[in-house]
Amino acid sequence: MQSKMVDLGKKSGFKVHPVSMGTMRFPADDGEAVKLIRKAIDSGLTYIDTSRGYGDSEEKLGKALKDGYREKVILSTKWAPWIKLIEEGDDSSAQCMYKRICEQLKRLDTDYLDFYQVWNINMPQHYELATRQGGMLDGIRRAMNEGLVRHTGFTTHDTPKNVLRYIDEADWAQVILFTYNMLNREYKKCIDAAHAKGIGTIVMNPIGGGMFGEGSEVIKKAVEGVLGEGVSPIEAAHRYLAADENIDTILCGITKTYDIENTLANYAKGPLSEEQCRDLERAMKGLRPENAGFCTGCRYCMPCPQGIKIPEIMKHVFTGRYLECLASAKNPFGWLVAQSDEDRSEYPSKCIKCGKCETQCTQRLKIMDEMAWAAGNLEK
Repeated sequence: MQSKMVDLGKKSGFKVHPVSMGTMRFPADDGEAVKLIRKAIDSGLTYIDTSRGYGDSEEKLGKALKDGYREKVILSTKWAPWIKLIEEGDDSSAQCMYKRICEQLKRLDTDYLDFYQVWNINMPQHYELATRQGGMLDGIRRAMNEGLVRHTGFTTHDTPKNVLRYIDEADWAQVILFTYNMLNREYKKCIDAAHAKGIGTIVMNPIGGGMFGEGSEVIKKAVEGVLGEGVSPIEAAHRYLAADENIDTILCGITKTYDIENTLANYAKGPLSEEQCRDLERAMKGLRPENAGFCTGCRYCMPCPQGIKIPEIMKHVFTGRYLECLASAKNPFGWLVAQSDEDRSEYPSKCIKCGKCETQCTQRLKIMDEMAWAAGNLEK
């Protein structure tokens, strides 16, 4: 196991292993979850990222962090009203934020949190709600003044341009959690900027939210074309991230012991070389839809007379049909269509094959056929 510990930014005072613990997919059984969590901690995964929205993960952690384990870890949780309402009337006020923190301390059965993050700042309005006078950050600061929280930060899926602005303004943030992997390098400049400012950088979805483990022959061939036969996409993904000195730690989502052991084994093999990283980036860039002759997201196909979100659905079609990662395509797709009205008007099965979208498509794609595939393979 790679034993080198790195600074979690320059502001927190913590050192972390390059691999940390993600908590979204714990086993259902409490006893099994406790054993797995303690196995991860004993293996070096001492930074723990959880959330009020990850099912009963906080309660499971509360049980696991007994018998001296709480003192071994750096515990972080998060919440935001635009992601998950706990009670009717929840809002972005300091009072509501403080109330949620106190609730989560009870769920985690601990007296303090090492980090509390604003969850998913995904647009400028979220940033303003969090940082305004009397907003969420003031609630976190109250908890910090009372010794309930020691550090803070945020997670984000906003545009890189917006995130760079937040990084420049957010002197209060000591860590930021980004999506980043060898196929999705959108936040590279943001990670570099945060690191330069001394903010701890944490990466989620290091294996593409599970996509690199789905057995896609397309991704496998691209990886082996660079690194040689026998190197799996998951190994490539881990060693690629290990090569980036501006990434402090990645989150390893744990469901079974193998998740821990495999991730640590890949890191123990050492980072890829600069040349290997460049070649892998080039290979992965070729798998992006805009570079593979597929949907570029230009939105000339819109609006759809049926209200179908064509560009968003086409992204999932590409992931499922062309990258051969059907499970990964279905998961976010399910979230997308869940926002639809009760009549399911935004579902691809509502396509009436009017052909308007295809006459406007700059790539001359057979959008009606793709909507039919999405209806048959992605709708739940």
